[in-house]
Amino acid sequence: MNYKLFTATIASITCLTLATGCKKPASDPAAEAPPKVTVEHAGDVNFIHVEHPEQFALVGATSVQTTNSLNVTGSVNPDISQTIPVISMANGRVVDIHARLGDHVHKGQLLMEVQSTDVSGAFATYLKAVNDERLTKIQLDRATLLYGKGAIPKSQLEIAENGEKDNLSDLTAAEQQLKVLGIDKNNPGASVKIYSPATGVIISQNVTNAAAAGVGLAGSSTAFTIADLSHVWVICDVYENDLASVHLGQKADIKLNALPGQTITGTISDIGAVLDPSIRTAKVRIQVQNPNMIMRIGEFVTATLHGTQPVQHTVVPANAVLHLQDKDWVYLPAGNEFHRVEVKAGPLVPGAAGGQTQQEINAGLEPGQQVVASALALQNAAAQ
Repeated sequence: MNYKLFTATIASITCLTLATGCKKPASDPAAEAPPKVTVEHAGDVNFIHVEHPEQFALVGATSVQTTNSLNVTGSVNPDISQTIPVISMANGRVVDIHARLGDHVHKGQLLMEVQSTDVSGAFATYLKAVNDERLTKIQLDRATLLYGKGAIPKSQLEIAENGEKDNLSDLTAAEQQLKVLGIDKNNPGASVKIYSPATGVIISQNVTNAAAAGVGLAGSSTAFTIADLSHVWVICDVYENDLASVHLGQKADIKLNALPGQTITGTISDIGAVLDPSIRTAKVRIQVQNPNMIMRIGEFVTATLHGTQPVQHTVVPANAVLHLQDKDWVYLPAGNEFHRVEVKAGPLVPGAAGGQTQQEINAGLEPGQQVVASALALQNAAAQ
């Protein structure tokens, strides 16, 4: 047996076997592809299907002619023209206070007393002026008598007359100084009494007992501030985009948080010429009569500014509008379903159709379109 031939044959068979065993089978691309994804479309939440849709009555949207309105917020402030400061012209120390913040005071009512060295100084000046005037008056009488008898020339009489006039002027000035300081020349006291210059409510108090008072000391020169609250201002912030619809003389309905259901009418008397740079608003002032003083200083209010030009607005019954998640919706019929449509609701219009309250629709609905008359009933039926 040829040993070399046998070895070569075995080697060839082994190589062929290894080559055949190491080869991988061909892959099928279709078998390796991922399975197809089936997309299931969820139902639109704005479409509602209910059994017997005919049980929900429909109503047509109509239009009414109304004026535009703008709702703004503001606060009650005193009328500056009706506000009077109380100032002590005497410098000194407050020894007694007879009124407090929030009190209703009358003109001439005693408010406080101030102990001041100005009293003694002014009264001393007054007494000196009284004595000087008395002396010059005696001299003038004597000079007049002597001139009438020809004992003195006319020039001496004129000198006496001028002296009397000068001292009389000094006396008048001294009396006026006592009056300004609040001192009674006939009954001077150790303190100056400060009286109310007007009738009103004390809306500011800047002094206490033992505090400094007067225009020349470190204490506040304005001891009290008195305001007549029968007239007040409502100051509102109006965004610059809404200023075009605001005009002088325009009427405004004011509602107080403290008096729900009550409306007070005012008139726009001023529109600020400068905008707040941070929030882009202008101050609008509304003049309001407040005879019963139901409006308090600092109170927050809501004001509705009414336009002057009538415009057409789409309206539907108030029950046809659903207020949900800070949005307004109406339901429109769509075959056997109802389509929920978002709208922009405006103010209520009382008694617009047979006494039924209507709701203005500023966007999302046109006159003539049919809507469900009771949106809440349909929403409750769909939720069951």
